[in-house]
Amino acid sequence: MKKYAGLFALVLLLAPALGQADTRPTAGGAPLLIAQATAPTPADSGAAPAAAEATPAAAAPAAVAEAAPAAAAAAAPVPNKGDVAFMSMATLLVIMMAVPGLALFYGGLVRSKNMLSVLMQVLMVFSLIVVLWAIYGYTLTFGGSGAFFGNLDKLFLKGITADSLGATFSKGVVIPELTFMSFQATFAAITCALIVGAFAERARFSAVLLFCVLWFTFAYIPIAHMVWYWDGPDAITDAASLDAVTAAAGYLWGKGALDFAGGTVVHINAGVAGLVGAYVIGSRIGYGRESMAPSSLTSTMIGASLLWVGWFGFNAGSNLEATGTAALAFANTLFATAAAAVSWMFGEWMTKGKPSMLGCASGAVAGLVAVTPACGFVGPMGALVIGLAAGLVCLWGVNGLKRMLGADDSLDVFGVHGVGGTLGALLTGVFAAPWLGGTGVYDYVANAVSPDYSILGQVWIQLQAVLITVVWSGLVAWIAYKIADMAIGLRVDADAEREGLDITSHGESAYHS
Repeated sequence: MKKYAGLFALVLLLAPALGQADTRPTAGGAPLLIAQATAPTPADSGAAPAAAEATPAAAAPAAVAEAAPAAAAAAAPVPNKGDVAFMSMATLLVIMMAVPGLALFYGGLVRSKNMLSVLMQVLMVFSLIVVLWAIYGYTLTFGGSGAFFGNLDKLFLKGITADSLGATFSKGVVIPELTFMSFQATFAAITCALIVGAFAERARFSAVLLFCVLWFTFAYIPIAHMVWYWDGPDAITDAASLDAVTAAAGYLWGKGALDFAGGTVVHINAGVAGLVGAYVIGSRIGYGRESMAPSSLTSTMIGASLLWVGWFGFNAGSNLEATGTAALAFANTLFATAAAAVSWMFGEWMTKGKPSMLGCASGAVAGLVAVTPACGFVGPMGALVIGLAAGLVCLWGVNGLKRMLGADDSLDVFGVHGVGGTLGALLTGVFAAPWLGGTGVYDYVANAVSPDYSILGQVWIQLQAVLITVVWSGLVAWIAYKIADMAIGLRVDADAEREGLDITSHGESAYHS
């Protein structure tokens, strides 16, 4: 296998240049995303102008063109049925990622005596966070301006009806606010569910729930607000209004951080919280001395497959519209995932002598993680390189790095999500460059792609976002674990751990002889 290493490296270097995409704005295919955000705040239903996305019909006869502004000013924006259907299906796909996708992926990786406990934790953490999102999570994340938190104006979803509208990334294009709110609820819920894999097989169920409430409130919400909150494109008409939008936006959005679908908000955030949990809770009894082989790699394969399929909703849905950028995110999710599975397989084959199904499934997830922040900003060849790199880097993350850290991260939450998310966030700054096939930065004042893009400058911004997320999530996680430990006790007793959490915590078993 080693004789192919040189060829493999050459492909990594040449792929972006060979596949540069045309990012010039066109009538139907212009990138309509502002490059500093991925999730706009819902706009007031009367605030968004009715101007539609540019189409070839812009060359209409003069009489029609003169009458259009008056008609447009009088008309209120109306959600496109196709966009609503697209976002509804994307939301369903993200739910499928968690239940049953993530639950089966994690459940198959633990020992048979703990499988139901993991299924239970994923299901109930997801459900609990969805409830909290409706009560206060949505309003604190997207309810109003502020550097770190929103406000309480939409507490208990106050004022949100079937007629409420939310902004997208195109001026004058809206979707129902309920659609946007529901889509974002699934992101918050699956992020918290990801963390449970780090301390699987020894955590007390009630403590897990308390920790997730605290971490969701003080880590997920502010990070999501910092990265994704802004007033929407309709608020930007000139340089002064852009300054006003930037001043009112989340802290990292204002700095220009790129995160299309959650590299910092979801993956680094959850990965760091999981690593801290592995340290605080401690290793499993017998870790490093006893066999802890997965109970069902079949379940893990099924779970990984559901994650891959559901991730198309996760990434493409983050565009909020059924446009060409959604198609770009979809294609990049396909290519990066496949590339990561391939590179992980060859890397494992070269280093361990045999390729494993678990390795290929883990590689696919690593590719999904790494392309998440980049999927709407990079070209397909950039996505391939990100995927190829993610497979190899995350293979090291769950082996060499894990040994260096010395933590019993049971299901490699940090090794895949923390490491893969960091890699993807940094490489987004590289491959978003137009000359490497990326979309560049869309300027809503000029209504065109900005001609100014600095790879070094953007990577520096990306690094700042990564570091802020690591420190914030790690500190909040440590405090939340300590509170849960003092209030309830983080860990089950030794006898319960040896017998298995299925019986001792839930009174049932996944398998019967």
